[in-house]
Amino acid sequence: MAEVPYSGEAVLFTETYGSHLSHEYSFTQEGKLSCRSEKEPAKHQTLKAFFTSVFLPQGYPDSVSSDYLTYQIWDTIQAFASSITGTLATQGTLRGVGVGDNTATVVGATVTWILKDGTGMLGRILFAWMKGTKLDCDAKKWRLFADVLNDVAIFMEIVAPAFPLCFTLIVCIAGVFKSIVGVAGGATRAALTMHQAQRDNMADVSAKDGSQETLVNLAGLLVSLLLIPLVTDSIRLTYILFILFTSLHLFANYRAVRGIVMETLNQSRLRIVLNHYLKEGKILTPAAANAKEPVFPECQKHVSIRLGVSVNELMSSLNDFEKTLKNNTKDYLLGVSRSEGLVTIVLHVTATSEDLIQACFQAELLNTLLYQDVSGFAVETDTLKELHEKCKEDKDNKLWDVVADTHILVDKMFPKFWRGLSLAGWVTDRNHLDADEWRLNQNPEDKKSQ
Repeated sequence: MAEVPYSGEAVLFTETYGSHLSHEYSFTQEGKLSCRSEKEPAKHQTLKAFFTSVFLPQGYPDSVSSDYLTYQIWDTIQAFASSITGTLATQGTLRGVGVGDNTATVVGATVTWILKDGTGMLGRILFAWMKGTKLDCDAKKWRLFADVLNDVAIFMEIVAPAFPLCFTLIVCIAGVFKSIVGVAGGATRAALTMHQAQRDNMADVSAKDGSQETLVNLAGLLVSLLLIPLVTDSIRLTYILFILFTSLHLFANYRAVRGIVMETLNQSRLRIVLNHYLKEGKILTPAAANAKEPVFPECQKHVSIRLGVSVNELMSSLNDFEKTLKNNTKDYLLGVSRSEGLVTIVLHVTATSEDLIQACFQAELLNTLLYQDVSGFAVETDTLKELHEKCKEDKDNKLWDVVADTHILVDKMFPKFWRGLSLAGWVTDRNHLDADEWRLNQNPEDKKSQ
């Protein structure tokens, strides 16, 4: 509808377009509809609106998560740097298969390329089989891992021509690495898109992300056209550019994953939130916990948690089964192996997201008792000190008595912790705690009566 000068008549109704545009409507004395914008759009604003509609999801910024812009800026920078280093790698690969070499044969180049692609396909299948379920739970770690591995693969392709006898082997290994990058990068991108799409608009967010990446790759190609003539006969300059753009690529990726604020709990975020709760008596917000979440492998020792395992991984006798039931009225069975640093949890078929979080809450309490100093804690200090000493004195590898005592402690602590999660802004009706699919079909009433 074309805008007309506002005539001063009383405003009858208004409308908004997201949070950045509004109209006021009234009727003139002649009975015509009059529309006035809250602010007259300038030419640069019109151009901005055009690029916003092309490259950002509809309804931006209200239709996406608050961390969307920060992540996309750094993701754009890393994509540009990766595009440049990818061009350098392509040049190295082409030189290695014989482009520009009169002694090279088409058959040899074709075989090398087929082997490279074939090993990459096998690598893609194997990696998806081995690590596919982990990608959702630690999307930030795997996202950064994928980009580091991509840089390793690119470096191998650049240096491969310097080792003609091992060229095929090197590019095949690089192909496997790049296939892993494709799986890990694509899967984590889907997980992050789901997080960013606040209005169930995953398709729109994904499509606009593709448009942004295409534009960046186009810019990278244009820059590459300028750089290729300079580096064709200079290996040293190729290495210098690779180091510079790889450094930019890794830094931008680190900042990108650091800017993500996931509102669901995984093992790392739950451990951070619980440790802060025990020390300060307060629940961290998602933003504060995500800022502390490690994106590199940790050196600190802690128990491994296996959630949703088969019963035979938890117990091997009737005696073990009876011990799992002591003080336990929950929809899961839990055991610990001190020698292996492992907590195993069997879930009942009726277990909900709350039960899964509670089970991992108890597992993290056991981790605290085994590996941390509890003297400075502000919550249940005396009880935790007592259990910490009991862990030291108990010679039983499975610590059944300690597990039974933690059942009582969890019954006391968890309800308040659970309410605090929702108040702090955490999404608790779903989680990323990496639960396997085994479920126990034992009647909970029978379990409680034993």
